[in-house]
Amino acid sequence: MINSTPNVPLADRLRPRNFREFVGQEEIVGEGKLLRKLIENDETSSLIFWGPPGVGKTTLAQIIAESTKAHFVELSGVMSGKDDLRKAIDVAEKLLEKESQKTVLFIDEIHRWSKAQQDALLPYVERGTVTLIGATTENPSFEVIGALLSRSRVFILKHLETPEIVRVVRRALVDKERGLGDEKIEIDSETIDLLSELAGGDARSALNGLELAFKSKSKKTGKKESVVITKEDVKEALQRTHLVFDKQGEEFYNLISALHKSMRGSDANAALYWLARMLEGGADPLYVARRVLRFAAEDIGVADSRALLVANAAYDACHKIGLPECNVHLAEAVVYCALAKKSNVLYTAYVAAAADAKNTSHLGVPLHLRNAPTKFMKEIGYGKDYKYNPDFDGSVEQEYFPKELKNKKYLSK
Repeated sequence: MINSTPNVPLADRLRPRNFREFVGQEEIVGEGKLLRKLIENDETSSLIFWGPPGVGKTTLAQIIAESTKAHFVELSGVMSGKDDLRKAIDVAEKLLEKESQKTVLFIDEIHRWSKAQQDALLPYVERGTVTLIGATTENPSFEVIGALLSRSRVFILKHLETPEIVRVVRRALVDKERGLGDEKIEIDSETIDLLSELAGGDARSALNGLELAFKSKSKKTGKKESVVITKEDVKEALQRTHLVFDKQGEEFYNLISALHKSMRGSDANAALYWLARMLEGGADPLYVARRVLRFAAEDIGVADSRALLVANAAYDACHKIGLPECNVHLAEAVVYCALAKKSNVLYTAYVAAAADAKNTSHLGVPLHLRNAPTKFMKEIGYGKDYKYNPDFDGSVEQEYFPKELKNKKYLSK
């Protein structure tokens, strides 16, 4: 199942073949854990693996197929369609009928499949023609149809911890069969730690970075010469490592939620961090500025009206100069909003007023509050007895509500 030829990327060559080689996800595949027991007892039903890239979703699917002696078919949610599914089902049906062999159908990025494509798969999952294993980086509650989701167990895979990635990298450096163990590589522990940290919880990214750093330093002379990999080599190799940020997926909304709640909780440091996560990950600064502008009125409002001015100025700066220059303007607005006194009185007051407005839209404007631009309007009472406030010293006794809402209070705080 694993291609060990040198032309295959290091991350694929080193892909774990069994649980002894598998690193991470102890909560679900550790000794005695549910998924591990299901696999070892050959009792796996259809599964959905939800987690970020490079944490072992594909590898687990392959280990399951290998452990259960099942035929393994992999389809891409991006590249494949109904024709590919039909061919896979035909093979699965024949193997099940003639050899009693099960088929594990692994669909990578299953969230890319349309509802119609997922519907086409459903009957074969129900009949047990295939054991589905879907991998997704998106929340399956939103991306996988309910009928398919209800017939599958969902397991959440997490980012690997830095020490776990260190183990993967060290194994790559000593494995002579599939790794770089036959190469003369000098790399110290601090550089390995840095590589593992910069990988951002993604083992594939760490291995790709290690391989790129090695290849960029090795000379194609036919001789195996010693290669020294430094911290600078690692930084250069991983300079394009993606931030964990999806501009359209659930993580986008998780980040903006974290920013909003950090400002609401008056934690300026956390707010700055989440702002940086968004901007460095490629978020549209105008979108972030709009959210901060909303926050200034919704969560601060009359408690500090200057927050709205600061947020609006930051939005204007984002519109005029864009990234990267506008990052400091957004940072100023975010920090100001985080440190400002909070009050949601405007928000709650408007919600209450809006509810009354919907329920009492039949009520007319009191006659004394109406303008009377014509003689006829004056004759029928428009504007009659209206008290023009500037003509009076002090407060004026005058009703501004319809009589049905007299003495209504929205601004109660």
